[in-house]
Amino acid sequence: MISRLLVANRGEIARRIFRTCRDLGIETVAVFSDPDAALPHAIEADRAVRLPGASPAETYLDQEAILGAARAAGADAVHPGYGFLSENAAFAESVLASGLTWVGPPPKAIAAMGLKTEAKRLMRDAGVPVLPDLDPDAIGDFPVLVKASAGGGGRGMRVVRDAGELAGALESARREAESAFGDPAVFCEPLLTGARHIEVQVLADTHGTVWTLGERECSIQRRHQKVIEEAPSPAIDTELRQRLCEAAAAAARAIGYEGAGTVEFMLAPDGGFFFLEVNTRLQVEHPVTECVYGVDLVALQIEVAEGAALKDPPRASGHAIEARLYAEDPAEGYRPHSGTLHTFAVPGVDAEFRAPGSYGLRLDSGVVSGSAISTHYDPMLAKVIAYAPTRGAAVRRLATALAGARVHGPVTNRDQLVATLRHEAFLAGAIDTGFLDRHDTT
Repeated sequence: MISRLLVANRGEIARRIFRTCRDLGIETVAVFSDPDAALPHAIEADRAVRLPGASPAETYLDQEAILGAARAAGADAVHPGYGFLSENAAFAESVLASGLTWVGPPPKAIAAMGLKTEAKRLMRDAGVPVLPDLDPDAIGDFPVLVKASAGGGGRGMRVVRDAGELAGALESARREAESAFGDPAVFCEPLLTGARHIEVQVLADTHGTVWTLGERECSIQRRHQKVIEEAPSPAIDTELRQRLCEAAAAAARAIGYEGAGTVEFMLAPDGGFFFLEVNTRLQVEHPVTECVYGVDLVALQIEVAEGAALKDPPRASGHAIEARLYAEDPAEGYRPHSGTLHTFAVPGVDAEFRAPGSYGLRLDSGVVSGSAISTHYDPMLAKVIAYAPTRGAAVRRLATALAGARVHGPVTNRDQLVATLRHEAFLAGAIDTGFLDRHDTT
């Protein structure tokens, strides 16, 4: 049994994990960089350890420092959160080699999905639909997508609409991939125009049981990064949901997955779907699944790490939708902003870091009024989640809460979120990954 858990992360996800730990009677350990010393996650933990670092951006990537913090604090387990080292197989191996419990998937499963080209081969062998890889010297049909083999988050990704753009896109993608991931390898595949980004939540134990907890719609994106997510998808019927979940379960079994993870797909307008990647970690958008299925995914992660067997999977009910509030300016190309967040308050919140007891509004935030927003990390301030009997009711509740939120300090994307949620095309479910490019919501 885990008694003291260190979260190798910061902000909102650290606070989210700490909340579950308190419910389970597990002591918590935070790590923090100098700019984060006064943030809530560093203050709320039972113990907090400062991480040294030459630069704040590198602090949470220092594996030795994090393992040293675990030893110093007497932790017996490590949860990686998401981002930073969460999908680093070598870090997972180091945690296990140190005699600590790793609250995440096996290092081999992480490594198997670390390179997209290898991941596609494994999925193809498992019978999961994948898009073909294209030879850059023999592409006849455009548009195509250039993608980095390593990493994610939209880095090393380029849309190419004609042959004249291809050479430059390949070169710039390679440079960005080398800088971001230390690996310049890229590949090309067809670009699905008008496609949706759909993902399936999976949870697997160490006894061979694999759950699939429905799908999430993640098509509202800027710069290939998600902004609004919901469950279930307005585009998925029962038959398609079953096929998606069967493919996701096959993907999880093919790599010997354990714990919580997400299998991502692109859904074409004709209903065909294709494997995109496996995120071998908890996702930012996990709260919508928790609301719809009435589960605590972090608690389930911990139970699986302790060797527990999954029982009967829960049933879905209602609709949940999440908006990510960022300190950024959509009108300036989503330029991040920093400074003091003088006031931060969302009206009508029913629960923080947990699904409401019934339908309601949830807030997962890494900041409070007075927090300093730095330029060193991802500019997400909070996630606001609405849960209601129907999609329309959930969207209305979320838009109203965001519109009434008091957010004073750095510029945020709040107005764009509200405009998107109230857009007639969004309300009709007519969305795809190009929605924000086509519609003026700034």
